[in-house]
Amino acid sequence: MITISPTAQEHFAKLLSQQADGTHIRVFVVNPGTAKAECGVSYCPADAVEPDDITLPFEGFSAMVDADSKSFLEEAEIDFVTDQMGSQLTLKAPNAKLRKVADDAPLFERVHYFLQAEVNPQLAGHGGECTLVEITDDGYAVLQFGGGCNGCAQIDVTVKDGIETQLIELMGNEIKGVKDATEHERGEHSYY
Repeated sequence: MITISPTAQEHFAKLLSQQADGTHIRVFVVNPGTAKAECGVSYCPADAVEPDDITLPFEGFSAMVDADSKSFLEEAEIDFVTDQMGSQLTLKAPNAKLRKVADDAPLFERVHYFLQAEVNPQLAGHGGECTLVEITDDGYAVLQFGGGCNGCAQIDVTVKDGIETQLIELMGNEIKGVKDATEHERGEHSYY
């Protein structure tokens, strides 16, 4: 679930050696599943361990994760890096803002997750977004674009060369292509 690099493990073990016996670290997500989601690490004294916490054992310490944060911490990585600027603890939690769906989840959920996790962060740089309207019986994902994507001169490239190519690569046995349901109107909001 969470990967903690050897240097970060060493850092945590050193910090915890100066705390009361039985103190662990807690890895958590504040505002999980939202655009304001943030991953954090704190001390977790023995009396703060909850019965439904997940215990992840590491060399010299344990990391505690509350049940609500578990799915948002899938594929999370914690590292401790030292460079000419100093030392820094880094946390990467790619699923903190959006709960990762299972590989065997319904096709609509998997395509929706892909759009929210992979496509929309890229479109946001241009003030755009896309949502999944439906998946047709013949295997096409129907998308609705908004914001800066509405009226963008590059929308066909985004749909065919970007989103469709990636979806077919990931789910080619279930998705045949992508259709754009947007009535594109150029305006000041459009990205050119």
